[in-house]
Parts: sequence; structure tokens; C-alpha cells
Amino acid sequence: MAQSVILIGPPGSGKSTIGKALARKTGQSFTDTDGVIELRTGNSISQIFVDKGEPWFRQLEAEILEEELRKLEGILSLGGGAPLSETAQNLLQKVSVAKIYLDVSLATAAPRVGFNRDRPLLLNNPRGAWQELMEKRRPIYEALATHIVKVDERAPKDIVDEIVRLTQ
Repeated sequence: MAQSVILIGPPGSGKSTIGKALARKTGQSFTDTDGVIELRTGNSISQIFVDKGEPWFRQLEAEILEEELRKLEGILSLGGGAPLSETAQNLLQKVSVAKIYLDVSLATAAPRVGFNRDRPLLLNNPRGAWQELMEKRRPIYEALATHIVKVDERAPKDIVDEIVRLTQ
């Protein structure tokens, strides 16, 4: 059986799409921390931001991350902000599995994300907000990653094949 893999990256990098395809190709399970949060709360991520605020969401996200890392088996996709806290970074550094940073440009991410209301951190000036997020997040993603995979102008199958090669 292939090893477990954690996918990290910004909104629009394809973590969910690539994670599902990677799980299918390797015969493993797929878990998305944002999906776990939505199931647990019964609300969308954007609704949680509106109702409870970002600090409450980040606390829950950290708890979910810790739970998922404890039982990690298969492919785990993290929400874009999940690896940002010092606690999350420490947890991720202790896990000895491949951490793949899906690196994407704004030009590729924009049509994928659509910069719509379902992306709470990108509501005002979405392109500027995305670039500002990336200025803060890129160094963290790079520091945590065991591998960086560029996803711009590539088919999901090619990205999955590269991840399989990198993690064998």
C-alpha cells in the first residue's frame, strides 16, 4: 500500500481534486479537513466564519487537524489556513509522511476559486487578498513541504502521477 500523503496549499491549488484522484489511484481513503469541519458543525466554512468568526473556526480547525493526524491513513487535504498556526506547524513537522505543497499561481487559482462568497477570506478585493494571503503563507507551506509540486497548466492526472513518483 502507498504511504499516507498530506496536501497543503492555498485556495484554488486543487487539494480536494488532486486528493480524491490520488486516493483513487493508490486505493487509499481521502479526508478533507474542511469537509470534516462542515460535517461536524452542520455548516459551510463560510457560514462558520459569519456566525462564529475566524478565531473560533481556527481553533476547531486545529482540533480537527490534531485528530486527523493521530489516525492518519491515506490522503489528507488541509484547508488553506490549517497549517498556519505554530501549533499546527509543530504537529505537521512531527508526522513523518509526505507533505505535498501544491503550488499555484494567482492566474490559475482565480478561475478555480471564482473568488466567490464561499471563500470568506477573499471577499473584499479577492485578487489582492489572495496575493496577501500567499505572501504570508508561501514560506510556511514551503517550510512544511517534503515536496513542492507546481500545478499551473497541468492536468490532475499528471499532478497525481508526479506525487506518486515522489512518494514511492
